[in-house]
Amino acid sequence: MTRVIIAGADGRMGKRISLMVQKNPNLQLTAAFEHQDNPAVGRDVGENAGFGTTGVIIAASLESVINQGDVIIDFTFHTATIGFARIASEYGRAMVIGTTGLTPYDLAILAELAEKNFTCVQAPNMSIGVNVLFKLVAKTAAVLGDAYDVEIVETHHRMKKDAPSGTALKLGEMAATALNRKLSSVGVFERHGIIGERTDQEIGIQSIRAGDIVGEHTVYFAGAGERIEITHRAHNRDNFARGATLAADWIVAKPNGLYTMFDVLGLNDF
Repeated sequence: MTRVIIAGADGRMGKRISLMVQKNPNLQLTAAFEHQDNPAVGRDVGENAGFGTTGVIIAASLESVINQGDVIIDFTFHTATIGFARIASEYGRAMVIGTTGLTPYDLAILAELAEKNFTCVQAPNMSIGVNVLFKLVAKTAAVLGDAYDVEIVETHHRMKKDAPSGTALKLGEMAATALNRKLSSVGVFERHGIIGERTDQEIGIQSIRAGDIVGEHTVYFAGAGERIEITHRAHNRDNFARGATLAADWIVAKPNGLYTMFDVLGLNDF
C-alpha cells in the first residue's frame, strides 16, 4: 500500500485530498504538514478537515514527516512547491504536484530534479474531465485550422491568486501547438480601449474572479457563421483531489522522470 503525505493539509484542496486518500483502498494517509505558523499544526488531519479522526497529526514541516511516506501530494503555492520538490528529491520520495502558477523556471527545476533522483507527476489540473478537455481542444484546433478564432474564458473563485489559471494556459498551449503557433507569441490576456481588429493568429485568454466558483473553462472556436464551444465546469474540488490520488497510486513504482496526467490516464495517444 502506498503511503501518502499531504502538503498544505489545512488548505481547501489539502482537506479534500486527505478525504480522497482515505477513500482509496490502495493508499494510506500516513502524514500531513502545514506551515509552522498555521493554527492547524498539532490537530488531527481528519478532524481538521471534518471527516473524523485519523490518528495523523498535522506537522510543522515536510522534513519532520518525510520518512513516513512514499509520495507527497502538493497543491500549495509555487514557491513552496519547489522547496518541497528539492526535499523530496534529496530523500528519494515521489511527488504529485497540482500547484498552479508554476513559472517556466520552476518547471525547469522540476525537470532537472527528475533527471537525478526524482519521480513526479505535475499537471495544472488533475481532473479526468479536464485532461480529456485538453485533448479535445487540441484535436478540434487541428481540424478547424486557421479559419476559426480561438478564445478561452476561465472563471474561478475570488480567492484564487494567479491569473490566468494554469488550466487556461494549458488549453491555450494545446490549441497553439495544434495550430503551429507559440502561445508566448500569440496569447492575448487583456483587452481594453481602442485595440484595433483581432489578428488571425492571436489566442485570447480572459479571466473572471467572483464568489465561490470552483472552476469553469470554455474554449470558443468561432468561424464565419458558426462557433463551437467546449466547456468544463467543476461542481466541487473532489474531481481534482480524486485525480491526485490516482496519480499517487500510479507514480510510486515508476522510473525517475517528470510525468503528466496524460501518462497517468493513458491519454498520450488519444
